[in-house]
Amino acid sequence: MTEHVLIVGGGTGGTVLANDLADRLEAELDAGDVHLTLVNDDTDHVYKPVWLYVPFGKREPDDGRRPLSELIDDRIDLHIDRVTGIDTETQQVQFRNRSRPVEYDYLVLATGSTLAPDEIPGLVDGGHNYYSESGATALRDELLSFTEGRVVLSVIGTPHMCPAAPLEFVFMADDWFRERGLRKDVEMTFTSPIERVHGNPQVAEWARPRMDDRDITVETGFDAAAVDPDDETVRSAEGTTIDYDLLVSIPPHRGIDLIEDVGLGDRGWVDVDKRTLEAEAAENVYAMGDTAATGAPNAGSVGHYQASVVGQRITSEVRGRPPTATYDGKTLCFIETGMNAASFVEFDYENPPSPVAPSEKIHWAKLAYNEAYWLTARGLL
Repeated sequence: MTEHVLIVGGGTGGTVLANDLADRLEAELDAGDVHLTLVNDDTDHVYKPVWLYVPFGKREPDDGRRPLSELIDDRIDLHIDRVTGIDTETQQVQFRNRSRPVEYDYLVLATGSTLAPDEIPGLVDGGHNYYSESGATALRDELLSFTEGRVVLSVIGTPHMCPAAPLEFVFMADDWFRERGLRKDVEMTFTSPIERVHGNPQVAEWARPRMDDRDITVETGFDAAAVDPDDETVRSAEGTTIDYDLLVSIPPHRGIDLIEDVGLGDRGWVDVDKRTLEAEAAENVYAMGDTAATGAPNAGSVGHYQASVVGQRITSEVRGRPPTATYDGKTLCFIETGMNAASFVEFDYENPPSPVAPSEKIHWAKLAYNEAYWLTARGLL
């Protein structure tokens, strides 16, 4: 009897996992003992970190897109479709373009994050973001004509993709305005809903003095609750307001509604064992990347490392062996500290991050990895 491994989501985690399993289960796939399916709702694979550079004219959105079919092993059955139902009792998944459900033996949910700016009144009309392709290009157009006033970077949604990106944006914007001789006329403010500038205490302790040195005003404990596009103000849940001329937000994030509908977790995040990545509410279901509620940062490297763990565990189960691979929370992250310098952190569940001194070499290392990322997606790096 052929066992079916079904992966939902063709982002970093889902794509790397599909290629990982195609390699590990080569013999079983060739013998017809295993069928491997990857389902995505878009024909393209999107490398979202490119969007950070789009507002500053350093990259184009198309630089972060490749046809998914060109990135995966030929033994992977690729379907472009959308999930509309999951029954974890009968182990079946329903898709929009199929009349009959598809059965699975192992289901991996790598459905990622979606932006929900509509959860904050006025944010859709009053704020920009660089967490989407359209948002990044619209912000690019706005920055090109912005010569004076207050730029407010407001972290609203937590958790959110790429936890370092809000810090990167204000550091890069500070440099960008200075290079154009505009910084003296541009005030910059950074707001955070918690009592520090980053969720990780060590990163926050490292970043805050650098923000002070650059004359970036910081408002911590500012839980943005509403935006008034006409008055150009952001109001906190406590009732305080901040004026802006250009609002750049990290909008609320959520997973797909279906995950909550079927009882796998709140707001579209799957409750998992943070080391095995197995869903707590269903058997033979894994979640990874943004979708998995592990408490770890939602960086792209997380999906990469988790893919190896899930790949090893599913391979063991297919072969009738006890799965032993576990995820230790390993995360690697570059942090741009301007237009020409960057830092780097590495940490896991047990070992906190310690950002290294920023340098131009690390900046170029990050840009080099952005170019080499497609080898990661193919499972070659």
